[in-house]
Amino acid sequence: MEADEVNWQAYFENTKEVCPWSWRAWQAGQIHIQNWHSQAVVLGKLEARLYIAPKHKPRQLKKIADRLNRCRPEEEWLWSHPQFGHHSTPIAVLIQQDRYRLETIRKALNNTPLR
Repeated sequence: MEADEVNWQAYFENTKEVCPWSWRAWQAGQIHIQNWHSQAVVLGKLEARLYIAPKHKPRQLKKIADRLNRCRPEEEWLWSHPQFGHHSTPIAVLIQQDRYRLETIRKALNNTPLR
């Protein structure tokens, strides 16, 4: 699948049972999607940014996310790859989020306690 073939509306609608905040953020225009060019930009007031990285394998995405988590502690970096199916993104992505905001959401949903 190519980046321009992704139906992000359908993806976020499909994942709202496991991540309801992302569906609301998508609907509100608070998730930005752009191509990955080996560096991140400031998240600003967005809830999340998805960097499309279609040529990256899961191991590469994990290494990049781990590095960004170390050097940008105010953000939480995750990754997703279609190889894992279920609620994975339909194309390889890096996901940038505000760490405090995400932990607040997790605490409110009782998914993960604050560290």
